[in-house]
Amino acid sequence: MSRFEGAGRYVPAGAGLDGLRPAASDCRGCDLYANATQTVFSTGSASARVVLVGEQPGDQEDRQGAPFVGPAGKLLDKALTDAGIDRSDTYVTNAVKHFKFSQSGPGKRRIHQTPDAAEMAACRPWLSAELRIIDPEVIVVLGATAAKALLGPSFRVTRQRGRLIARPPLDDEAATQNGFYVATIHPSAVLRADDRDDAYAGLVSDLGIAAEILR
Repeated sequence: MSRFEGAGRYVPAGAGLDGLRPAASDCRGCDLYANATQTVFSTGSASARVVLVGEQPGDQEDRQGAPFVGPAGKLLDKALTDAGIDRSDTYVTNAVKHFKFSQSGPGKRRIHQTPDAAEMAACRPWLSAELRIIDPEVIVVLGATAAKALLGPSFRVTRQRGRLIARPPLDDEAATQNGFYVATIHPSAVLRADDRDDAYAGLVSDLGIAAEILR
């Protein structure tokens, strides 16, 4: 049993993306909203062919109110281009919609903390609603936290990345297409890698698997 009530009661039934986004700004389904600057929901349209799912907003995303606008987002944009995916074909979101961080005092740097299973479960109704609306051809799962949220706790990105995985319906989602998942590392992992060129090449290669679906 989750220690949080979850986002379900905040998700408006039958709403489109234009209805979900403002509703998410009032979500109190877990405690992460209390310290975050704002809800960071998504960018992209309901007609997107690719959904990119990351972990959670980072510091810059929390401040600006949009996903993947910091250094990892800039690297992701470049990787998408190099892999042959048009950014206009993508919908970008996160498994958790509020920034989780630690901070030792006012003015101190905010240090990212990984969302736990209860926080991911609490936020899951938003992601389910997004995927139900968009029903993309392929969902790119960016990093371990997003993989756990979508593919289960036993999924290991390091072992199972870059493969097409048939997508069953998520929760009460009624998928109308035979969609796929492709898992890869989070762009921030490239920025932390000892060999950035090699890590970046791996990210582009994985994204290229997703790009093949769109051709």
